[in-house]
Amino acid sequence: MGNLWKHFKTITKHRTLVMVLCFKVGLYWQGLTHDLSKYSPTEFLAGVRYYQGNRSPNAAEREQNGYSLAWMHHKGRNRHHFEYWTDLRPSTRQYLPVPMPTKYLVEMCMDRIAASKTYNGKAYTDRDPLTYMELARETQLMHPDTMEKTLYLMRMLAERGEAETLRFIRQCLRKGEELPREQGLGCTGGQ
Repeated sequence: MGNLWKHFKTITKHRTLVMVLCFKVGLYWQGLTHDLSKYSPTEFLAGVRYYQGNRSPNAAEREQNGYSLAWMHHKGRNRHHFEYWTDLRPSTRQYLPVPMPTKYLVEMCMDRIAASKTYNGKAYTDRDPLTYMELARETQLMHPDTMEKTLYLMRMLAERGEAETLRFIRQCLRKGEELPREQGLGCTGGQ
């Protein structure tokens, strides 16, 4: 019973952090609806069973079973995960990543910041989301365009801080401009 309450508090804290961050960049609907599937039986019950408090329960489920049903359920219903954005290329009959639309890429960045804050607590720094990304080795699974834009924003966060990064993202979204790639090209506001 203790894990039930702890898991509920953890996912609710995470959702609240994402909501606040999404509101700051102007993604109000996404902030309100972020990760609602975590309260579904498939995800919530696995979260309670594999709860650890310092990392995603999906990792523990994956270690025990070789896969995580909760994660597969989650990534298939939440467009802010780059894993959602794969499709079958007709010419090769292979599933390959496709570029993420900007609003979901931004929500993914807000999700990564909030996850780092949730799991690192008071030890959190603005470099943590970039460090996580560097260690995760996602480059083969994420579309290059999505990777370059995400890296740009995570490096900006690490180097310039949260307030400036969120202001920059909001300005790009308001203007309807493309987010910059790692090479530093793109939205002119804030560079």
